[in-house]
Amino acid sequence: MSNLVITIGRQYGSAGRQIGQKIAQDFGIKCYDKELLAVAAKESGLCHELFESHDEKPTNSFLYSLVMDTYSMGYTSTGYVDMPINHKVFLAQFDAIKKLAEQESCIIVGRCADYALEEYPGMISVFIHAKLEDRIRRIKRLYNMTDDKAKELILKTDKKRASYYNYYSSKKWGDAKSYHLSIDSSLLGIDGSVEIIKKFVELKKQKHKFE
Repeated sequence: MSNLVITIGRQYGSAGRQIGQKIAQDFGIKCYDKELLAVAAKESGLCHELFESHDEKPTNSFLYSLVMDTYSMGYTSTGYVDMPINHKVFLAQFDAIKKLAEQESCIIVGRCADYALEEYPGMISVFIHAKLEDRIRRIKRLYNMTDDKAKELILKTDKKRASYYNYYSSKKWGDAKSYHLSIDSSLLGIDGSVEIIKKFVELKKQKHKFE
């Protein structure tokens, strides 16, 4: 029997995190978003600030990696010593995600979790997207921004998430082929999206046994 792990990729402002939290609440399991960073830091021995600064951001600069390597000295576990810091952080998260899946049923938001668990039988991967105007309205309301500032933040954040996912995984961020289920939260809202995912889980349970 495998644990149920629902991974959620999401466009910024599409309510992906809130959808994950609601599913977790309904199922009585944990939802890991930023919380995953603390788990990975504890498991790996790397400094927590490194996970914050590299969160879903690919860093290709060799010079930057050298500087951050110097900063992280003393926090590195032996398994991650001889590689750039951005790879250390990614692999530490990758390991933490795999351990979580073995330990408990949960929801994991972002961080290439679907890629880390692509061979795991209890994993269901979901991508949440929404109309840009709806996302602008949501971010504007949540962070008290102008339309222009909200749009700028959305486009910048989505670009970083896409670059991170495409850089580390063998798939394309947001492409329906990369996920088991792709949902437009503009059409369904948070509650409707949650119900669709819960129904998908129920149907999968009929074919694949997991707790």
